Amino acid sequence: MSPNDRAFLTDLFNAAVRAADAERVLAENLPSPPKGKTVVIGAGKGAAHLAAAFEKVWKAPFSGVVVTRHGCACPTGTIRVLEAAHPVPDDAGLRATRALFEAVRDLGPDDLVVALICGGGSALLPAPPEGMTLEDEIALNQALLASGAPISVMNAIRKQVSTIKGGRLAAAAAPTRVVSLIVSDIPYDDPAQVASGPTVPDAGLRSDARQLIQDWNLDLPARILDWISSERGQAPLPTDPVFQHNDVRIIASAHLSLEAAAETARTAGITPVILSDAIEGEARDVARVHAAIMREIIIRNRPFPRPVVLLSGGETTVTLRGKGRGGRNSEFLLALAIAGADMPFAALAADTDGLDGSENNAGAFADGETAPRLRALKLNPATLLNNNDAYTAFEALGDLFVPGPTGTNVNDFRAILIR
Repeated sequence: MSPNDRAFLTDLFNAAVRAADAERVLAENLPSPPKGKTVVIGAGKGAAHLAAAFEKVWKAPFSGVVVTRHGCACPTGTIRVLEAAHPVPDDAGLRATRALFEAVRDLGPDDLVVALICGGGSALLPAPPEGMTLEDEIALNQALLASGAPISVMNAIRKQVSTIKGGRLAAAAAPTRVVSLIVSDIPYDDPAQVASGPTVPDAGLRSDARQLIQDWNLDLPARILDWISSERGQAPLPTDPVFQHNDVRIIASAHLSLEAAAETARTAGITPVILSDAIEGEARDVARVHAAIMREIIIRNRPFPRPVVLLSGGETTVTLRGKGRGGRNSEFLLALAIAGADMPFAALAADTDGLDGSENNAGAFADGETAPRLRALKLNPATLLNNNDAYTAFEALGDLFVPGPTGTNVNDFRAILIR
C-alpha cells in the first residue's frame, strides 16, 4: 500500500472519530443545572473521556463516578474513574457496578443524574441476579461472544441476567431525573441497546430472550438457562412511572461519523459512497460481499465509477473456530484480502474506540498484495483466517493500525479505496 493511500485512509478514520468528539457533542446536549445536586455516572470504553469533557463544559457543582475499560482511563478532576475488564467481566466490574448504585442513592426530585453511556458498558457492569455469581455472568459473556450472534441478540439476553441493565440503574435513581447522553455503537441507534441500557429501559421480555436463544441455537450454561426460564427479576418496562421525567439523547453515532469521513474524502477529490452505517453479520461474510462490490467497480466501473471510496459501519461478529488472536475488524480485512487478492484496492477497517476485540490494535490496513505477501512469509492466509488469527497475519506484515484509545465509540469503521 502506498504511503499516500495509507495516509488518506487514516485521515478518514480520524475525521470519523472527530465527529464524535466528546467535548463538542456534550456541550451541544447538556441539560440545565438543577436546583439540587448534579451526579454524573457513566460506563463504556469512552466513558472516562466523556467525563473529562463534561468537567470542561459543565458550569455548576457536581460529583460523580464512571467506569471504563482497563487502559482507557484519562485524567479527571472531580469525577472518579474506575477501570474494569472488557470483553469478559471481572471483580473490578462488580465493584464499579456497586459504586454507580451508591452514587445515585438518596437523591431527590430536585437533583439531577447525568448518565454518560457508550459502547462496552455491557461487560464493564456485571451485576448478577440474586443466587448467581460473577462466574455465571462470565460464562454467559464467553458463550455469547463465541456464538456469532449479533449485538442486539446478545444484549437482549444479557439484560435478563442482570440487576443493572435494562434501565435498572435509572430506576434505582428515582425520583431523580436521569438524563442519558449516549454515544451509540449500535446499528440504527437504539439507545436501549447501547451498553445494554443501564439507564434506558426497553420492551424486551423474558419470553423474548428465550425465543432468541432458541432461534440462534445458543449453547448457554445450564444455570443461565434455568434463570431465563423463570420470571424472577424482570426488568422494568418503558411505561413504568419511574422513567416519566427522564430524558434520552443520542449525542454521537456511526451515521454522523461516516458523513464526516465522506466530507473529508470529497475534499481530497475522491467520491465517497456510504454503503450503510448498520451492517451486521459474520465478519468474513461481510468481507466477501464488500469484495464482490469492489470487483464490480474494478472490472466494470459500476455501480460506482472510479475513483471511489466505499464507507461502511455497523458491528460484525466473529464465530470462534480457532484459538488465534484478532478482533472482528482484522478478521474482516483478512477475509477481504483473500477475496480481493491481486486486485488494486487499499482498505482500512478499525473500531472507532481504538481497540479491536481484546488486542491493542484498532484494526489494520489491507490491499491486493496482502495475501501474496503473507504467502511469501510462508503464512497461509486461509489457515490464519480459519484459526481466527488475523492479528498474527497483520502483525507479521507490519500493517496493524494502532491509534490507541480514542475516547469515543461509534462502532466499526471501514473504508475501501479504489483509485
